[in-house]
Amino acid sequence: MSTAPAIAPVTPLDTRPEWQALCTHAEKVRTLHLRDLFRDDPKRGDELAIEALDLHFDYSKQRVTRETLQMLLALAKACGVEARRDAMFRGDKINVAENRAVLHVALRAPKGTVIKVDGKDVVPEVHQVLDAMSAFADRVRSGEWKGHTGKRIRTVINIGIGGSDLGPAMAWDALKPWAQQGLECRFVSNVDENDFFENTKDLDPAETLFIISSKTFTTLETMANAHTARAWSLKAFGGDEKSVAKHFAAVSTALDEVRKFGIDPANMFGFWDWVGGRYSMDSAIGLSTMIAVGPQGFRDMLAGFHEMDEHFRTTPLERNMPALMGLVGLWNNQFLGCDTLAVLPYCQYLDRFSAYLQQLEMESNGKHVQLDGQHVRWQTCPVVWGQPGTNGQHAFYQMIHQGTKIVPCDFIAFAESLHNLGDHQDLLTANVLAQSEALAFGKTQKEIEGEGVPAWLAPHKVMEGNRPSTTILGRKLSPRMLGRLVALYEHKVFTMGAIWGVNSFDQWGVELGKVLAKRIIPELGGKAAELKHDGSTNALIRRYRAWRGR
Repeated sequence: MSTAPAIAPVTPLDTRPEWQALCTHAEKVRTLHLRDLFRDDPKRGDELAIEALDLHFDYSKQRVTRETLQMLLALAKACGVEARRDAMFRGDKINVAENRAVLHVALRAPKGTVIKVDGKDVVPEVHQVLDAMSAFADRVRSGEWKGHTGKRIRTVINIGIGGSDLGPAMAWDALKPWAQQGLECRFVSNVDENDFFENTKDLDPAETLFIISSKTFTTLETMANAHTARAWSLKAFGGDEKSVAKHFAAVSTALDEVRKFGIDPANMFGFWDWVGGRYSMDSAIGLSTMIAVGPQGFRDMLAGFHEMDEHFRTTPLERNMPALMGLVGLWNNQFLGCDTLAVLPYCQYLDRFSAYLQQLEMESNGKHVQLDGQHVRWQTCPVVWGQPGTNGQHAFYQMIHQGTKIVPCDFIAFAESLHNLGDHQDLLTANVLAQSEALAFGKTQKEIEGEGVPAWLAPHKVMEGNRPSTTILGRKLSPRMLGRLVALYEHKVFTMGAIWGVNSFDQWGVELGKVLAKRIIPELGGKAAELKHDGSTNALIRRYRAWRGR
């Protein structure tokens, strides 16, 4: 039996005077409209904004006053956000449930930085892995790495799930303009065999390299797909076991299991227990990204991560982009009763960014107990969703503008396009700016009737406005910019978790389903004489078996 770690009691958030003062203050702010806030404060659009690292962060269209911001900052200080931030960067074991450090920031620390875990500097090991990844990526990209029949690799398939899939898959979409021509990355994560089939049906096994991403090499979905990939590949090479080493690499720490699979240990790239899956895209989990954009492109992305890390670590909270983003998110969720957050990138290359942030935010802060195990009495994580504009404008924006639920929005856009196809970028940017303006200010019935709209129709066209949004305007998408954006949201999530007093770095909620699935697998095959689930699950198992003829 493991010994319980010494965890200091956490002061319940709703007993803090700063929290109670915000509850009272919120009653006043709910009666204010953004039209009035901008009318009464002409400098609001300039002063409620931060510019750093080629990012312009405009939160002036959030339903906050300057008093609100001061009160939120006081709450952050009372909850020890800065002290907890410093403890993370120092390598303290702030993941108390697993007694681990939380050091994704070490993955992008420059050589010479000293970050210790249990007295050992981890940065040299990080760079050893990066150097090994770089050498491997260069061999694949140059064609020096040959498959079993002597052909060069044309397609890299990452097999993982969760953080071992979402980050690299998002990065592939985001960084396609920097990817090497003639080299494609694909991603298999779902245990649904359709995922594997569709991603391999048009491929030549002789030109395909699989990266199996599983720290323990036991992840159910990942290893099911890995063994399917192994059989698919072996079939093409007449069952020659030697071919496996030419078409498989591993991101893992399970040396014996990797070797047993047939992968050359020289092509196994490790990471550490102080890297959570959803924070791992800049570790060896990003091997497919490095192969796609090259070692220099990957290191540029790491540099962007590190720049935002330093901004978060050193900038006072009142000018700190991730911290303010977290405080505004907390305000919307706790005090204005907003249950969701729409992340709306106006850049098609960020097609999977919202899906990536779903895991980052909801797996991190979707918790119902504090660090000390006491049940929370307040809302924690919002539901994160979204898709790129302008497509979303013709799908769900209707609800955002006129629905009964208030949906805060993060708009993400860039000043410069990656391609020159006429006036597309101006048209795109006009749309994102128009949407944030329309959400904030809306259109009154009086204005609509003044345009000659009949009185009976006017109510249908009213947009109340006062819908909060933040606009993040970057200069241009690049590997470095992607790193900055991901780190921005990582540290936003950290800030919110620190105030809520939850552990943002464990994910026990996903475990029960895994345990039950392992129990049900043999039952679906008809091997269990007696089913001992609930009535619904038992009936579903029997129906499945009947339709499968078992």
